[in-house]
Formats: sequence, C-alpha cells, structure tokens
Amino acid sequence: MAEKKEHKIIQSEVEVTADGKKITAAKPVGNSKALRIGAICLWVLGLVFEILAILVVVGKLNLKFMPTVWQLILFLVLDLICVIIASQMWKKANHISPMSEKNKFLFWLWNNMGVIASLVCFAPIIIILLTNKDLDKKTKTIATVVAIIALLIAGVASYDFNPVSKEQQEAAMTELGDTVVYWAPFGKVYHTHSDCGSLNQTDTLTSGTVEQAIAEGRTRICKHCAHRDNITDLPSDE
Repeated sequence: MAEKKEHKIIQSEVEVTADGKKITAAKPVGNSKALRIGAICLWVLGLVFEILAILVVVGKLNLKFMPTVWQLILFLVLDLICVIIASQMWKKANHISPMSEKNKFLFWLWNNMGVIASLVCFAPIIIILLTNKDLDKKTKTIATVVAIIALLIAGVASYDFNPVSKEQQEAAMTELGDTVVYWAPFGKVYHTHSDCGSLNQTDTLTSGTVEQAIAEGRTRICKHCAHRDNITDLPSDE
C-alpha cells in the first residue's frame, strides 16, 4: 500500500527536520513572459557586441587606447556573457511555461533557442576572422580561438539537457496536486519524501509544489519516492 503523502505546504521560510535537515520554502514560480523578453533583449545585445567585433576586424572601429586583439576579446567576452545569461532565462521560462511535445521538432527548437542564438552570435565572426587577410597572424589566431571557445561554451550552456513538456507538467500536477515535494541544491529530481535515502548526503533542501520544482529544473520524480508512493505514470530518474 502506498504511503500517505504530505499535503500541507510548509508555510515558514525555513524549517528544521528531526534529522537536522534545513528545509527552505521555494520562491514563487515567476513570470515566463518577462523572462523570455529579457532573454531576447540580451541575445540582441550579444549580437550588437558581435557586430562591434566584426567592425574591429574589418577596420571600421578602433578603440585607440586598446590593442586590436584586446578589443576583439572584450567584445567576444561581453557577447558570451549576454548569450549565457539569456539562455538560462529562456530555459527557466520553458520550465515555468513549457511547450507541448506533440511536434517533436518544434519542441526541441523552442527548448534550445539558446543554441541557435549562440550560432548567430558567434559563427559569423568566426567565418569573418578565418577569411580576413588584413589582420596580423597573431591577432587573427588568438581572436579565432577565443571565438570558437566562446561558441562551444555558449552552446553547451544553452542546451537544455533536462527539458519538460506541457504534457509532463500537467501530468505531474494532476498526480501530485499540492503535495509537498523536496529537492536538493544540486539535485536533478524532486522527492515526495524528505527522508528519502537519496537525500542522505545533503543537509539543505527546498520544499514546494511540483510546479515549483519543475520551474527550478527538477522535471522528474525520484525513482525511490515513485516506488514508495506507487507512482508509475510520471517520468523518473530510472
């Protein structure tokens, strides 16, 4: 028989369990629309920094107080910062308000807009650097390597390795309702029991609804908790 699950959300901001675990109440889910608008603005800003780098390469922009190679590195780093922050905001928005997975291609595309933005914000400058014949060899080599590394970092940071669909979110909310779930600071799943054996290595937990857990990137239920509660129709970490 499945154990009775807890249904009352912890009201205090911090609670300490009998075994010494500190449980902090989750923050509100957030506004997915605002996050997406912010992400788009940052991607555009990243594109602006890429254009400035291109202008340096073709000789249309020159900050005389700084060597050319440092100008390129500066704009590429600023570009990278904008792209990474924007992609994290986009992924957060997708966990708050996920897209349907009925169309697999559009689902992947929507969840990985950050990867596409990374290509747009770095591929052109890499091509221009590789084909440019006016830059000195050292500057060209350093800038090209930095741009390629930035593209790789941005691509990996932007890829959503743990996407969730609208159908998965709705199924979890239907199954668990307002049941309290728990997750660890660096965990990948949510738990229906704070005394789950998988949580023995952490003294700090966050508690909230399954909607809040998914919004924080915990899109699957712990397999041990699922077995304990006889839950078979939700994605787990098995």
